[in-house]
Amino acid sequence: MRRFSQRNSLVTLSDINITPLLDLAFVLLIIFVITTPLLEKGLELKLPQATGSPDKPINPRDIRTVDISNTGVYALNKQRMPLDQLTARLTADFRANPNLVVYIRGDGDSHLKQAVALMDACRQNGITRYSIRTEPVDSNR
Repeated sequence: MRRFSQRNSLVTLSDINITPLLDLAFVLLIIFVITTPLLEKGLELKLPQATGSPDKPINPRDIRTVDISNTGVYALNKQRMPLDQLTARLTADFRANPNLVVYIRGDGDSHLKQAVALMDACRQNGITRYSIRTEPVDSNR
């Protein structure tokens, strides 16, 4: 007669192999570490230098930052867009928040024409609070 051992036939694993799970977690971590800086990349600007006093504190929710490259490319909060779309977004934000302040960051080598076009578009839509952003003068010169 054959005997079947209950012990041999119903062997179960009591521990789980987590190595594949850890491999997946590390791969996802590496992907996020590499892609996050690429998503937040704005325009490369070399701001002009100027002397002056620091700004009064402003609520960060009231600030919209517009970058203007030396080739005339506009970017609102690091998203590139044409001037008419930029104006529409700023106007909508201004209607929702009348305390809106537009920070204009223009490249030091850019033409004044793009900054004037932006300020004119803001003025036509009632946005009168804007600030030209600069770098402090290097005192080592």
